Amino acid sequence: MTKTLRLIFPQWQGGNNPNYVFGSLLLGHIVPPGDKAETIQIMIDEDTSQELSIENGVIGGDGLLKQMSEATKVLVEKAPDKVITLGGDCSISQAPFDYLHRKYPDSLGILWLDAHSDMSTINDSQKGHMHVLGNLLGQGAPQFAEKVCHPFKVEQVMLAGLKYEELRPCDHQVNDLKMNYLTPDKLVDDSRLIIDWITQNQFKHLAIHFDLDVLSPQDYRSINPGKPYLEIEKFPAPVGAMTLEQITRIMKDVSEQTEIVGFSIGEHLPWDAINLRKALESVEIFRD
Repeated sequence: MTKTLRLIFPQWQGGNNPNYVFGSLLLGHIVPPGDKAETIQIMIDEDTSQELSIENGVIGGDGLLKQMSEATKVLVEKAPDKVITLGGDCSISQAPFDYLHRKYPDSLGILWLDAHSDMSTINDSQKGHMHVLGNLLGQGAPQFAEKVCHPFKVEQVMLAGLKYEELRPCDHQVNDLKMNYLTPDKLVDDSRLIIDWITQNQFKHLAIHFDLDVLSPQDYRSINPGKPYLEIEKFPAPVGAMTLEQITRIMKDVSEQTEIVGFSIGEHLPWDAINLRKALESVEIFRD
């Protein structure tokens, strides 16, 4: 019998954004429950009042390493066949994808649905969520990359929805490593190019990283650039251009070609719920 483990992983230090905690917990209620999956919440440092220090070249690095180690421990003890991870910032994918690569060493590919590369080094950025895919490739932040016991090869990864024309200097490894990538315009009408990549590499299993920031804030508002009253043109990073309908089509199409054994969702920022919660916290009756 196939064993599925659902990790609720409200890790926030990788993006240095405490709002990711609530976003992760809310995802636990939004995502369809499934009939047989076991759910475990990874314990994190919930003290968001203190400014994070830089450790190992990464903001909040020690806490991140501790939490990733805890996630790895849970995965090894539970030994699931499939892992669903509900974050949290994008660094939540490191432990489960590394675990799955050990379980499926010769047949696993990664589909990284993201407007950004997540392949920066500590010389480019000190935020852990910007290193995670680099870590999984044995690059990224050294103290984190060395924790990856089963690194992936470039050909095992497809960046889909990447805003390649807006790459920043911190994204240089996309070109340095000659990564496979597909821009949003290549995925508007069909998933053929992703299917071709799966077929050519004979991937029997697939791990999907779904950064909600791959979506356009005009289509889906619960993301960083979807913050109320934000002027999009002033957002300091490339803004996603895909629709939820397109992403759903891709998921369905790839599931007909290979078995999805890993699925991470990151960067969930439900602004209306976050703002309502903060507003109510200021009212005395809700503090009793």
